[in-house]
Amino acid sequence: MAKSANTNTGILYVAATPIGNLEDITLRCLRILGEVDLIAAEDTRHTRKLLTHFEISTPLISYYREKEAERSIQLIERLSNGESIALVSDAGTPGISDPGAILVAQAHDAGIEVIPLPGASALTTALSAAGITNPHFLFLGFAPSKKSQRRSLLTSLIDVQWPIAFYESPRRIEGLLSDVLEIMGERKGFWGRELTKTYEELKKASISELLVHASSNTNRGEFVLVIEPGTIIKAEGENLHELLVWYRDNTTLSLKDVSRKLASDLGLSRSNVYQEALVVFKKT
Repeated sequence: MAKSANTNTGILYVAATPIGNLEDITLRCLRILGEVDLIAAEDTRHTRKLLTHFEISTPLISYYREKEAERSIQLIERLSNGESIALVSDAGTPGISDPGAILVAQAHDAGIEVIPLPGASALTTALSAAGITNPHFLFLGFAPSKKSQRRSLLTSLIDVQWPIAFYESPRRIEGLLSDVLEIMGERKGFWGRELTKTYEELKKASISELLVHASSNTNRGEFVLVIEPGTIIKAEGENLHELLVWYRDNTTLSLKDVSRKLASDLGLSRSNVYQEALVVFKKT
């Protein structure tokens, strides 16, 4: 295996693997996986199935999130001693909502050459099929699993004027859609589920329609959810009291969410805004 052009160290390859359909792997990736000294895999059992299918016998070492920092130290040492390593996740591109970023960052710090092997990504696969004409988007990976943290995040995104993309698990998709509808309001949306697999589902609909569909079906496989921007309605008011009244009378946001948003927008203490909101909202 070739060493780095500038040193005697090995090369770290960041290798994208299929997200479902094995035919999506690139010829370059197959060649590198067969040539490197070692493959660092998120789950060696999962990757071994891929290697067996393509008759690749390169040794494997586990590289999962809970041991990512510890394992990176070992891998950097091996790279420094001249071994070349391919980093793979269970599916898609390492470091994109999957382990990998720590090792890549440490490799850069150690002067080790990093070469990405482009390929499958659930994010770009979904966006390519969503038919969204906006040239920009905001990707936030998996939404927080805790409802309070998720709602806080969604509140901060209400006025974002780009499509917002999330990854989500089948058991949490209903909760995410429900919170989006309540906090961000009705919007156009799109989901890609089980992308490139046998039961792939692409659905473009309103958020409320997606929620009904999610509630009435057995959701298997991870989702890529794309939320299109809403219509900006500028709050009217010259002071905190007037803004609170406007939000009370013109939106469906809860007292808590309004307090959080205005505290962030105005740079005020959340507790002070909340106390004022209690007075205003009780007047309804």
